[in-house]
Amino acid sequence: MPSEYIKNHPAYRYAKAIVSGDFTSMAIIPEIKDIYKPPTYVIKQCRDFLQVADGENPDFCINEHKCRQIDGLLKLLIMPRGLQFGKPLYECTVSYQWLFYVAVLAEVYRSDPEKRRYERAVLEICRKNFKTYTVATIFIILFLTEPPFSQFFSVAPDRALSKEVKEAIQNTLSVSPLVYYDMHGLKRFKLLRDCIKCTLTQTTYTPLAYAANRFDGRLPNVFLADEVGALPNNSAIEAMASGQLNIKNKLGCIISTKYPKVNNPFESEVAYSKRVLDGQVEDQAIFSLLYEPDPEIAKEWITNPLAMAQGNPAGIEIQEIWDDLKKKHARALNIEATKTNFLTKHCNIMASGTYDGESYISLEDLRRGKVKGIDLHGRDVYVGVDLSMTNDNTAVSVISYDAKADVVDCIPMVFIPADRIEEKTRAERVPYAEYIADGYVVPCGDRTIDYKVVEDYVFSLEERYGCKVKALGFDRYNCLSSAQKWEEGGIDTVEVKQHSSVLHSPTKWLAELIADGKFHYESGNKMVEINFENAKCVYDTNMNRYVNKKKSNGKIDIVAATINAMYLLEQDVKLNTPITWGAQF
Repeated sequence: MPSEYIKNHPAYRYAKAIVSGDFTSMAIIPEIKDIYKPPTYVIKQCRDFLQVADGENPDFCINEHKCRQIDGLLKLLIMPRGLQFGKPLYECTVSYQWLFYVAVLAEVYRSDPEKRRYERAVLEICRKNFKTYTVATIFIILFLTEPPFSQFFSVAPDRALSKEVKEAIQNTLSVSPLVYYDMHGLKRFKLLRDCIKCTLTQTTYTPLAYAANRFDGRLPNVFLADEVGALPNNSAIEAMASGQLNIKNKLGCIISTKYPKVNNPFESEVAYSKRVLDGQVEDQAIFSLLYEPDPEIAKEWITNPLAMAQGNPAGIEIQEIWDDLKKKHARALNIEATKTNFLTKHCNIMASGTYDGESYISLEDLRRGKVKGIDLHGRDVYVGVDLSMTNDNTAVSVISYDAKADVVDCIPMVFIPADRIEEKTRAERVPYAEYIADGYVVPCGDRTIDYKVVEDYVFSLEERYGCKVKALGFDRYNCLSSAQKWEEGGIDTVEVKQHSSVLHSPTKWLAELIADGKFHYESGNKMVEINFENAKCVYDTNMNRYVNKKKSNGKIDIVAATINAMYLLEQDVKLNTPITWGAQF
């Protein structure tokens, strides 16, 4: 059981309120308090924190000494500007910041109380919620508590953004004499033009800019990557992380709001964090607070204030921030040009001109269809293939339909280049080696896919599963040669045109089956969950819905292959429309 000190700590009270749904102990503004619902992934992270704080985790615990140390320093630091100017940070800190400070700095190994649990902290939060100042405060705390000669760095798209943390640190120290000066009146910190140095520990903090600095050769104990959504790639983050190999208490803070473009490094970090919180990937060293609206709430942003509330944890506690958000919401409704900025920066809703990148399905719905095993013996099956570029993932999806139960059983297989396993694992943060061992991924070729392995797998389906292949649907992109071989080998092949008018109906049917828990897949196959969670769908001008690879967060090969198979199934079974084999749709 936690001590009375921990049970009464603001971080514990916040996590308890988020998980229980009882917000009486939180200072939420009245108009939100009765309707507030926390984001799903924040609830999951708070649940993990409570397990540790309550002493139910065998590996980790809260170091009460470090927790008291954080509290003591926040009582000495003074807010340098804003609505709370002149007050101790202890009085100004909002609920989510308490959780962030305690979890990242005071959650430790039971076997070694001096070793912190978390090596990476991801904070997805809207503008004007003190995200940069939160990490600046962590830097000040670590200045005084990390080993001597530590090095801290911040990385941002340009020098001005990177120096925001430096300015926040300087401003806070300048108005906090009990921290800035020692008992003899000597300065504990040197505020230099390019860096800040703590003379007490000889620790140095240096702001870096993606556009102007090199990142290799650095040895950061702690680094901050700010506005990661605006970085062109994740090279700066990986360079910083690579420099931490010999550090005992390494820490990397990844923070950003949403950005209109889907393919950015922060979306990859968020997607990985979600997989960890969903239990798809085991990674005990990452902490993430993802303040973005749940998909069903995001769709209601025009009328539902929760779309703003879920992305603004500081806004729901500070009336002035909430009033400003309501003004911006009104402008977004009446001035089209302001809508994209409002949705992305103040709601954390992905938007590019319009809200056109919604999640395809709910992961919770998908998981309702998990089964221990699937038996296709003696059944008719339809095969969908997504043969992507030779150096990327390829998927083959085998589906069978039970008309009486209105259930689709699916067995997918993913193929990846054998020599790119480690590279893809690092870039996509998917444990491919584990899934290969489980039999859900097949490595083949060298740096490129060996299509013969894929072709032979399709030819082996009837013998492998004791089923009858009725037809195979494929996208002509990179697949014409293989399709010709399958056709010559006796498999009826159909080119499925990749157009919204063709794919809308099977895409919709598949989503309905998933929502009803009638799409079955093997419970151990995490690749299915990763691919479907990555998938984003958009609408064409006729409101036809289809999954869009460019707007999706990662690999969706299984989804694309399954939809190709679903098209054939729908034509042959649901719509009772005879298929002319070898035809193009």
